[in-house]
Amino acid sequence: MEIQWYPGHMTKAMRQMSEDMKLIDLVIELVDARVPVSGRNPDLEKLGKGKARLLLLNKSDLSDARENERWKKYFQEQGLQTVLLDAQKNHGMAEIKAAIQIACAEKIERDRRRGIKNRPVRAMVVGIPNVGKSTFINSFAKKAVTKTGNKPGVTKGKQWIRLNPTLELLDTPGVLWPKFEDKTVGLHLAMIGTINDEILQTEELAMECIAFLKQEYAGKLKERYEVAEDQENHVVLLGIAERLGCLKKGGEADLTRAAKLLIEDLRSGRLGRISIEKVPN
Repeated sequence: MEIQWYPGHMTKAMRQMSEDMKLIDLVIELVDARVPVSGRNPDLEKLGKGKARLLLLNKSDLSDARENERWKKYFQEQGLQTVLLDAQKNHGMAEIKAAIQIACAEKIERDRRRGIKNRPVRAMVVGIPNVGKSTFINSFAKKAVTKTGNKPGVTKGKQWIRLNPTLELLDTPGVLWPKFEDKTVGLHLAMIGTINDEILQTEELAMECIAFLKQEYAGKLKERYEVAEDQENHVVLLGIAERLGCLKKGGEADLTRAAKLLIEDLRSGRLGRISIEKVPN
């Protein structure tokens, strides 16, 4: 299925982030742990070139625990400080402070040599929509956030947040990129709910989810919906509709409603911990 979505406000947001980057020491990128490749905006990668980097694999409670560890090792081997995070439950927060110190070691040492003491690390929090940036900031700050002023970058639409004397964050809007070169990227983002559901073909997406689950997590559909998985995908969806009581007037199966429920079960974790992307061999 072809998915393209790039609202105009994202162009403006990327332009503003590019201007703000000169104020930044560290880029903290949040990525959904279920899609660690498709969930990374390549434009943000270019934007933060030359800056210290910290990668947070958020929503790691929804992704496969074995894959989480493999992805963490994969990114660490590429030189990226990486932390597994569940921002809603504060899991992984304790590791972030140490990871920031490691990621910014050169900056801290440079300040020390220049005789600059206690200058806070300025970090920009980036990520695609619906990845949990606000939840992370509120959890990390324990809601005791303070806007700081009298410095470049404090203008309408931007918010500097002083977390403690050593760290200030600049929040940014979630941004996608203009075109998904690989159609599987759009599909994977649709599966986790990054793409606005209003532009999606719900039943087609559900079929893709069924195909993925049958191949990568055999038994999940049978366990959840008591349907046989060795059938055509549309027959499986029909079985899910019947099992969940998704019926129209006259007793006809409501496949659209069943598709929505299946997709929501996948996104919410009710089908279990699932990683849509796995570390390349």
